[in-house]
Amino acid sequence: MDILLTVLIVLAVIIIIGVLRYVKTQRILNTLTEDQFIEGYRKAQLIDVREPNEFDNGHILGARNIPMSQLKQRLQEIRPDKPVYLYCQSGQRSMRAATMLHKRGYQDLNHLKGGFRKWSGKVKAKKKSY
Repeated sequence: MDILLTVLIVLAVIIIIGVLRYVKTQRILNTLTEDQFIEGYRKAQLIDVREPNEFDNGHILGARNIPMSQLKQRLQEIRPDKPVYLYCQSGQRSMRAATMLHKRGYQDLNHLKGGFRKWSGKVKAKKKSY
């Protein structure tokens, strides 16, 4: 019985931590529909945080590829005084990227709801060489 109670307490703590992280992320990050994203991303820094192979297979026209795995090392490429529009494949990595950027003083953080897989706008893909 003690083991079951311990497992339930640990599970409850994990769930509470997850909910608190989600709520915090929602406070620092604007989740935008595709139309809202299109409305503002041309006046902002458009950052694709997916890995280079994902980016090469197709990305939003005008996006810069700064993979989540390289974000800490490449922060100097992102201006803190301009809006930042982030996206990834589904929205999870862009939320993590926003949290990292917020901790470093970035304020105007936005991401695409549903990520690139929900995008129906213009796309650019790198041509494959044979």
